[in-house]
Amino acid sequence: MIITTGEAEAPDIVERARCLAQEIGCRYVQRGGHSLRKLARRFGDDDVLVVLNGHVRLSGPDGAVMEFHPSMGFVRLKRVLSGKPDPMLEASGMEEGDSVLDCTAGLGADSLVFSGKGGASSQITALESSLPLYALLKEGLRAYESHLEASDQAMRRIEVRHSHHLDYLKSLPDRSVDIVYFDPMFREPIAESASIHPLRHYANGEPLEMESVREAVRVARKTVVMKEARSSGEFERLGFTLPERGKSKITYGVISIDR
Repeated sequence: MIITTGEAEAPDIVERARCLAQEIGCRYVQRGGHSLRKLARRFGDDDVLVVLNGHVRLSGPDGAVMEFHPSMGFVRLKRVLSGKPDPMLEASGMEEGDSVLDCTAGLGADSLVFSGKGGASSQITALESSLPLYALLKEGLRAYESHLEASDQAMRRIEVRHSHHLDYLKSLPDRSVDIVYFDPMFREPIAESASIHPLRHYANGEPLEMESVREAVRVARKTVVMKEARSSGEFERLGFTLPERGKSKITYGVISIDR
């Protein structure tokens, strides 16, 4: 992956792009008026991350463009801030100040909701195994401005790490995180927005392994939660308990930790 800027190479944007490239170990390339396709051909890399004023964009090999945006996470967070319930937060039993390990961060929507609920005393760690998605999420969370202070603060509090969840879980002590959360890529999409479709090119499509669940149970203090299609057999395969019947097509399975 290479990192560049928009065509207007403002000094502060160039500095952001250079710093991000150094931080994640990628090459910074001066835009120089060239198209992204030309830069990709010249440097032999189809993935181009474009740092812009207040946001960041990822251009992929098939021409698909993905821009960081909190999307439904922002909508859900506003509901939570107004006192309305959120099924994920209810399933996890999250309280203010809890720590959460989001093992499959993607574009960070769930991490944002956890961070908003947890407040300034919480610790939210978001893991992403795909380097392009990790870079997009890392820069997006610290640069995007939603014009809602609580949302922007919640984004800035999230710590993004480039790691496969199993490796990271193995590195943690027993009972070191309140909530461990999984949102694996659905095998069969229920509905797919224009923003989610290009995500599938980068996202880890592996099914969740039992070893990862065992490690999550070892690490968690309160709950291990998995989001999946209600009709999925993954809940039963991996030992998650489903809530009472509902009408939603997706739901949250839970493993409660005995304390």
